[in-house]
Amino acid sequence: MAETSSIRATTSSHWDAARFEPSWLQFKVVLGVALLSALLLLRQTRNTFVELMGETTFVAITLLFLFNAAAAWRQSWVPRWFAQLVALALGAVLAPLVVQLLGTGGDIAAFTRSRAHVGGYFMVMFGALIMGSLVAVGAYYREQEERTRAEALQFALERETLQRQAADARLQLLTAQIEPHFLLNTLANVKALVDTGSPRASPVFASLIDYLRAAMQQINNAHNTLADEIRLVRAYLDIMVMRMPDRLQYQVEMEPALASLPLPPMSLLTLVENAIRHGIDPGIDGGTITVGARRMPEQVVNLWVSDTGVGMSESAGSGKGLNNLLQRLHAFYGEDARLELSETTPHGLRADLFFRSP
Repeated sequence: MAETSSIRATTSSHWDAARFEPSWLQFKVVLGVALLSALLLLRQTRNTFVELMGETTFVAITLLFLFNAAAAWRQSWVPRWFAQLVALALGAVLAPLVVQLLGTGGDIAAFTRSRAHVGGYFMVMFGALIMGSLVAVGAYYREQEERTRAEALQFALERETLQRQAADARLQLLTAQIEPHFLLNTLANVKALVDTGSPRASPVFASLIDYLRAAMQQINNAHNTLADEIRLVRAYLDIMVMRMPDRLQYQVEMEPALASLPLPPMSLLTLVENAIRHGIDPGIDGGTITVGARRMPEQVVNLWVSDTGVGMSESAGSGKGLNNLLQRLHAFYGEDARLELSETTPHGLRADLFFRSP
């Protein structure tokens, strides 16, 4: 049994069955060539069209199987195209001879004595050589074209894979850069509350611990969604409200259908933190922060954070956080993603994110 399996494996390793089986296209081409050859030979011989069609079809089918057999035979002695040409030449010599011998009952002597049979043999043989060579050249160039197309597709696939891996690595790097920036700003807010001796310092600090625990999980979440981001934003704003209850209000407006939208971690949180730092904190009266999400025509998603704080300042749009956010959106949703800042009436700032979702 072991020897039988070894013999089968060896045979299989030297034979490619997929290359041997003719395709429908090959059969159509071969039958077309056989029909054309029969029509060309009709006036040159005394045979009927049916007889000529049978002979040329037999020769053409024989050449096809020999051509495919040479392609299916795995060998390293000669190039495959050369082996196929040799197979075609051999078939062009032998197949017409078989046809002529059938006409003489297998009598070789009778065949050699008959000028009609000998002439027919050489006519079909040369025709088979010419037609077979033309078909072989066409098949060779078609195979080369398919191989080139396959290599181009493989190259495009590998390039796309590398680009995706590069984008993922870039996104992870940018996310790692934003973590210390955000955490330091948040801890600075807690420090300010403790320095003033506010009685709210302890509950705010307890809420901050819960928030940071959830935030760290969110930062490392590879499948962050808009719903996850909204929960994180609410937790952050709850802490900010506890810090300045008389100066801050907020509301969230999100279309429920967008809850599962994939989103880079801390995208909205960066805008909210920017609104607190540059809009609400500097103002005497504080203000209101609105966070929203909606789907626009042509699969465009609009996320926004607006505040009624002091409005546009020189540093509002030039911070590391916003630049980092835009780069992360580009890595996540492509170069079409954009960030727009605009002043609101009577005062305040609105930050809009636009990108196409799948």
